[in-house]
Amino acid sequence: MGNEQLEELRKKLDDVNLQLLDTINERAKLVQEIGKVKSAQGVNRFDPVRERKMLDLIAENNEGPFETSTLQHIFKQIFKVSLELQEDDNRKALLVSRKKHPEDSIVNVKGEKIGDGKQRLIAGPCSVESYEQVSSVAKVLKEQGLKLLRGGAFKPRTSPYDFQGLGLEGLQILKRVADEEDMAVISEIVDPKDIETAVDYIDVIQIGARNMQNFELLKAAGSVDKPVLLKRGLSATIEEFINAAEYIISKGNGNIILCERGIRTYEKATRNTLDISAVPILKQETHLPVVVDVTHSTGRRDLLLPTAKAALAIGADAVMTEVHPDPAVALSDSAQQMDFGQFSKFMGDLRESGLYKL
Repeated sequence: MGNEQLEELRKKLDDVNLQLLDTINERAKLVQEIGKVKSAQGVNRFDPVRERKMLDLIAENNEGPFETSTLQHIFKQIFKVSLELQEDDNRKALLVSRKKHPEDSIVNVKGEKIGDGKQRLIAGPCSVESYEQVSSVAKVLKEQGLKLLRGGAFKPRTSPYDFQGLGLEGLQILKRVADEEDMAVISEIVDPKDIETAVDYIDVIQIGARNMQNFELLKAAGSVDKPVLLKRGLSATIEEFINAAEYIISKGNGNIILCERGIRTYEKATRNTLDISAVPILKQETHLPVVVDVTHSTGRRDLLLPTAKAALAIGADAVMTEVHPDPAVALSDSAQQMDFGQFSKFMGDLRESGLYKL
């Protein structure tokens, strides 16, 4: 008789568990609907005031035998996973999300396919200073087999008194050299109104760290048929970085390259702190190729090789660095640029490491 009673009670418990399961899943569906409404309204998914009201309602209606604190703890866990469910739905909806597009995206830059499994180097001077300077750098890069030339024509600087770049003249120099050496040009644009002009001179629009959340610039870059290299903001979270890329792709341009260039922390040993873990996270969360800028992340010439090795080892699709004929007289970032001899050694050591897979 005792066993029959136990089995009967267990059956009732199983029935209650199934009822709870149905109720929890029904609640989850309501949470998803609420998440969609909040997303459409631009409202934050987490609402602490609303959560407090729900916990108070539980306390007011609890008749035991569980303690109110125990039930509130259980419901807090339900609230937590419900919020995660809303966030997961939001990630699935993003056009840059790997859940939306499982295959790797490949960005073709004049025949250089970034994201195709091979690894590439992007190099050039920090700032375009003259035709002779850019031409000499390009020839050295070409000798090493590089085809992607970077150079700054528009330079957003911390101080208004620092060199701001040659502007349109700088873009013209880059195009002239690229045409002569059969290379592709990557250069930063800082103003949305310059996008239409810039596309005639460059092959990749770079959006710098300071402009990662310049939403009008992101939308302008997304409205043209030209690859975009988007740098992570100085203090941006990975979620913010991904959403910045979403601004570009939402306008129709899916040719996006993400660039980890270090973030600002309390550490003073380097110019920024290279978040090397961002590379696999970005490749897991998105289908976009990922580049690491070892120059701006470290600000130190002596750290370029080890950080480049780390970037390639962890799966970066390309590494970006800076080269100048005479860094000591460079008009910007002289401490982090390599001269031709240093660059030759950098390339030799990188190839010798076996990490640079062409």
